[in-house]
Amino acid sequence: MRGHSTNPAAIEAEIAHLRSLALDALRRHWRVIFGRTPPVDLSKDFLGRMIAYRLQERAFGGLDRESLRFLDRLARHGGSPRRRLKPGTVLVRDYQGQRHTVTVVSDGFDWQGATYPSLSAIARAITGTAWSGPRFFALARGNGAPARRNKNASAREGRDGSQPARGMNASEMNTASLPLQTASHA
Repeated sequence: MRGHSTNPAAIEAEIAHLRSLALDALRRHWRVIFGRTPPVDLSKDFLGRMIAYRLQERAFGGLDRESLRFLDRLARHGGSPRRRLKPGTVLVRDYQGQRHTVTVVSDGFDWQGATYPSLSAIARAITGTAWSGPRFFALARGNGAPARRNKNASAREGRDGSQPARGMNASEMNTASLPLQTASHA
């Protein structure tokens, strides 16, 4: 292990050197840098990346306080930050033969002239049962990934016989009646 340098070229050379080391040598470096034995199940690649990060952190400084708080919140609450729908976005969902249009507004979601705090509240009002709003409006599966169409359903029909949501901008809403289109989700 070389000394603590703040020279970017020296840090880059040290990181390049790490790539050439065997797993045992990386474990020794880990013990020196972190002051403890590395976890047994870490791969060579991950050990090298963690050591490289620590070298750069020592040389150039770590994350700022705000970034550390943000990462701490993510670790405590899990998941990644939610994607935010922009005000003006329109979601359309056909459910049991009736078309439901929801507009994203700055303080929630407008449906049938009332503002709701979440898509889930609207989905519950439409169906009478608890639903994940993003899932009901085909924005996400349970894990936040894009919704997938049921293999046994037609391209335009959900498993309950309803039509999936389709986001539209305001100019599309003002045009003549458009056929409902679905995104292809593999």
